[in-house]
Amino acid sequence: MGMHFHGPGRGRLDSDDLSLKNVNFQHLGRTKEFVMPFLGRLLIAMALVITLGILGLQGPVIIGRIVDLVETHTATYEMLHKLVALYMGLQIAIAVLRYTQTYIMSWTGQRMLYSIRKRLFVHLQDLGLDFYDRLQAGRIMSRVINDVEAINQLLAGGSLNLLSDLVNIFGIVYIMLKLNARLALVTFITLPLLFIAIFFLQSKLTRAYHKTRRRLADITANLQESISGMRITQAFSREDQNQDRFTDTNRQNFEAQMEAARLHAAFFPLVDIISTLGVVLVYYYGGIRMSLGDAAVTIGTITIFVNYTNRLFWPIRNLVEVWNLVLQAAVSSERVFEVLDTEPNVKDKPGAIELGELKGHVEFKDVTFGYDPSLPVLHNVNIEAKPDETIALVGPTGAGKSSVINLLCRFYDVQGGAVLVDGHDVRDVTIQSLRQNLGIVLQDTVLFSGTIRENIRYGRLTATDEEVEEAAKMVGAHDFIMRQPEGYDTEVRERGSRLSVGQRQLLAFARALLANPRILILDEATSSVDAYTELLIQRALEKLFKGRTSIVIAHRLSTIRNADRIYVIDKGRVVEVGNHEELVAKGGLYKSLYEKQFTGAPVVEETVEEAPVRAKPGLRPATGD
Repeated sequence: MGMHFHGPGRGRLDSDDLSLKNVNFQHLGRTKEFVMPFLGRLLIAMALVITLGILGLQGPVIIGRIVDLVETHTATYEMLHKLVALYMGLQIAIAVLRYTQTYIMSWTGQRMLYSIRKRLFVHLQDLGLDFYDRLQAGRIMSRVINDVEAINQLLAGGSLNLLSDLVNIFGIVYIMLKLNARLALVTFITLPLLFIAIFFLQSKLTRAYHKTRRRLADITANLQESISGMRITQAFSREDQNQDRFTDTNRQNFEAQMEAARLHAAFFPLVDIISTLGVVLVYYYGGIRMSLGDAAVTIGTITIFVNYTNRLFWPIRNLVEVWNLVLQAAVSSERVFEVLDTEPNVKDKPGAIELGELKGHVEFKDVTFGYDPSLPVLHNVNIEAKPDETIALVGPTGAGKSSVINLLCRFYDVQGGAVLVDGHDVRDVTIQSLRQNLGIVLQDTVLFSGTIRENIRYGRLTATDEEVEEAAKMVGAHDFIMRQPEGYDTEVRERGSRLSVGQRQLLAFARALLANPRILILDEATSSVDAYTELLIQRALEKLFKGRTSIVIAHRLSTIRNADRIYVIDKGRVVEVGNHEELVAKGGLYKSLYEKQFTGAPVVEETVEEAPVRAKPGLRPATGD
C-alpha cells in the first residue's frame, strides 16, 4: 500500500502544522539507499576529514613553541627555520588535502543530487493522474528541487562537517588537558553557558528553518500556478488580485526568513561573548599562575590555549547548524519518500500480457467508476465499438464522457464491471502495450518545448521527416507550418505559445495520425477551432477514421453525425443509443442537445472535397491567438 495524501490538493507534509514534535526521523535511516552507491568515495572523504582535523590541531602547538623559544631567548636560527618550515609544510599539506576532499565531496554530492532527482522523476512518470489531481505542480517541484537539496546537504556536507567538528572538539579537549589540566578545566567553565545558549535558541531556530522551507514551497506553488494561468489572469483582468495573492505568500516567506535571521543574528554574537569570556579566563588564570612562578604555564602555553579556546567554541556552535540540517533533512526525506512510497493507482499486475496488433474491439461492460469511489460518476455503463467502427459520446457537461476515455486509456481503473479491448480486460494487459495502440487528441492540446517536427514526431519517434510532413499535409497543417520562420524546425516554445489554438490542434491531429493507432480517441478535439479549420480536419478525419476504431467526444454535429453509433450519456448513465437520424427521430435528450448546441455547427457536405486550399481565413500567423 502506498502513502495517501490527506486533504484537498496537498499532502500531510504540505500543511501549516509546523510543530517539531511531528518531525519523523525514521525516514533519515532510509536515505542510506542514496548513499550506498557512493560509499567508497564517502569513506575516502571521511578519512581526509579526520586527517585534516588532526593536522589542523598541530598548528597552535608549533606557534606556541616558537613563542616560547623567542620569549626565553633560547631560539636559534636553525630551530626557528625548522619550526617555520614545519608550519608552512603543514599548511601546504592541509591545503592540498582540503582541495582533494572538497572535490571528492562536490562530485559525490552532485552525483547524489542527480541520482535522487532522476529516481523521483522516473517515479513521477509512473504515478497516476489521481496523484496530480491532489498535489499542486509547484509543490511537487519543491520536493524534487528544494527537498532533495536539503537531503543532499546533510548526506554530502553535514555528515562530514559533523565528523570534522567532533574530531576538532575531542582533539582540542585532549591536547588542552594534556598540556595543562588546570588551565583546561578553567577554560571549560564557560562550556555550560554555551550549552544553555544552544538549548535556549536551538528549538526556536529549528522551527524557524522548518517554517522557511514550507513558505518557500508556497512561493514555488504560487509562481507555477500564476505563470501557467497567465493568459486567464490577463483575460479577466485579475492582475491586481493575483499580485495581492502572491504578495501575501511572499510576505509570509519574508516574515519567516526574518524570524530565522533574527534568531541567527542573536545566536552568533552570544557564542562570541561566551568564547571571549573563555579567552579572558585563560589570560586571567594563566597570568596568575605565571605570577606565582608556575613553570608549567608560559606565554607559549597561554598562546596555545587562547588559540584552542577560540577553535573549541566554533565546532560546538557548528553542531547546532548540523542539527538544523538534520531536522531539515528529516522533514525533506519524509516529503521525498512520501512521493516515492506512493503507489501508482494504475500499474501492471503480475503476469500482465503484452497486446499485439489489435483488431480494435472496445467494450464497456456494466462499468461503475468514481474518482472518489464513494461518489460514482459512471453507473453500470455499457458501450461497444466494433473493429473499424466510429462511435460518438455526447451529453451535457459533467455527464461522464471524458471519464469513459480515462478508463479506456487506463488512467484510472474501474470500481465495477470491466473495460475490454479485443476481449482482454485492460487490467490484465500491460499499460504500455495498451497505450501504444491508442491515439489521443484532447481538447487542451499539449505541445512540448522543441520544434514543430519534434512535436509531430512525438507520436512515433522512428518516423522519417517525409512521414512527418505527410501527416501534416493530411490534416491541413503543412501550409501554416511552412509560413513559420523556420518551417518544421521552428521552435514552438513552452506549450506552443507561438501558435494559435487551432494551429496547435492541427499539430495534435498530425501527431495522432503519424502514430497510426489502432484505436483513435478524440476528446472534444475540434471544439476550439474555427469553422474552416474544422472543415480541413473533417477531410483528414475521413482518412484517419478509415481502417481503425474511433471514439469521439464532440460538441459539434459535423464531427459525429456520420458516426456508426452515438451514445448519449447523462448523469453517468447511457440514456440513448442509435445513429443520428434515429436519435433525432426519437425526440429525447439527443434531439434536445442537437437543437440547442449542434444546429449552428458546420455540416460537411460532399462539395467540401472540392474546396480550394488556398484561402485559409481560419488560420492565423504564428504570433499567438
